Amino acid sequence: MSSKLWNNYNATKAYDGYFTSENKLRKHAVIISNILERYGKDKLQEIEKNCQSTISARGINFRVYAANNRAEEKKWPLDIIPRIIPKSQWNKVTKGLKQRVKALNLFIDDVYNQKKIFKDNIIPREIIFNSPYYVKECEGFSPKYKSWANISGVDLIRNKSGEYLVLEDNLRVPSGVSYMLENRMVMRDVFPELFTRYKVASIHQYTNKLFNCMNECIPKKNANPHMVVLTPGIYNSAYFEHSFLAEQMGVALVEGKDLFVENDNVYMKTVKGLLKVDCIYRRLDDNFLDPKAFNKDSLIGVPGLFKCWLKKNVGIINAIGTGVADDKVVYSYVNKMIVYYLGEQPILNQVETYLCHNENQKKYVLENLSKLVVKPANASGGYGIMIGPKASLKERTEVAEKIKKNPREYIAQPLETLSTAPTITEKNIEPRHLDLRPFILSGKTNYVTTGGLTRVALRKGSTIVNSSQGGGSKDTLIVE
Repeated sequence: MSSKLWNNYNATKAYDGYFTSENKLRKHAVIISNILERYGKDKLQEIEKNCQSTISARGINFRVYAANNRAEEKKWPLDIIPRIIPKSQWNKVTKGLKQRVKALNLFIDDVYNQKKIFKDNIIPREIIFNSPYYVKECEGFSPKYKSWANISGVDLIRNKSGEYLVLEDNLRVPSGVSYMLENRMVMRDVFPELFTRYKVASIHQYTNKLFNCMNECIPKKNANPHMVVLTPGIYNSAYFEHSFLAEQMGVALVEGKDLFVENDNVYMKTVKGLLKVDCIYRRLDDNFLDPKAFNKDSLIGVPGLFKCWLKKNVGIINAIGTGVADDKVVYSYVNKMIVYYLGEQPILNQVETYLCHNENQKKYVLENLSKLVVKPANASGGYGIMIGPKASLKERTEVAEKIKKNPREYIAQPLETLSTAPTITEKNIEPRHLDLRPFILSGKTNYVTTGGLTRVALRKGSTIVNSSQGGGSKDTLIVE
């Protein structure tokens, strides 16, 4: 490492995307290292400032809810040093993601129809039927192409040896894809040299692919279909993304009050009169979608929507009931599903998982809390996680009580050391931990984004990457 830039950079604590454990530059990082060294610290901090003003100008933001439930607008945090992944590595990841999502879709279809996987004792049925996301009313229903999770965001990490592991599956209403696309637009603006020096795979076909996926999932074809993005409204933390995707696809962004149901069809109110809606990309949880079928107090849903969907008069993506596979307990069985439904070995491994409702595994977890990470089975956004090695005795005791009280609701995993990549700090460039969320579309065909949303823990030593908990992001370049 010749330059001062890398003088104190220590890549030995985790797998680093730029340096080997001997602190030698990886082949794919040589070009960018040269660029960064040539620019030096001051020029990089200037690019960082330009990046922040471009983000402000484009209005890229997200909302965080404080303890008093007050929403706070925050600028999207983008670090200008990108993550770089060689295409040869990415090809394997793509195959693994397609395989995984295919098995998950077959599983959801089986849960609501034949239930073969329970009869063959691959998964205990009570795990599913006691899940808060199991929707009994979906029994006997199958969406077009048996595609329930049309949009999946699968979280990947790289462990100490650099192997990609699946950390969790987000199959209900996964968010973050707009930030992946905006990160690229901003980076092309503020750091154009990267894209002339590297041959970078494009990601901008995503919204076209999403549009086609919605089109494919219309149950009854007609010549002039109408599709909409259904948002809970401007106070939702991901509202920026809802409006961004609707605008990019050229479809209407609607709230529940803009739609109504008549004769089991869905219509949108417009200034020119009524328009029949053929497919809805919903960004609301099942529970709020239809006050007639689910939570009767919901003010953001569309009364009667569920029945229209069951009668196949409208497509809804992701399908209602998809949440049964979006549970950290079910996650532990996905490798078995791949073997069972596809007759293949899993291409991507996942993190070893202990299920607290299993007596032996619970005993092991309670005896080893100081070494394990404990997660609620059904929470998201990094909430409720206890990282054993960093937790106080008091925190571990509290978690032990929760596990004893409600074992089905908790899982535990060994603490995997997330990989790192160089990140700009006030002092210099330092390694920070990160994960990666690629997006997979499933309809008649399937598609995986080239790369995904890289989320980075901006605090030194932290492994919590969620933006709601102070994480940031990086552009992810898949390079030839």
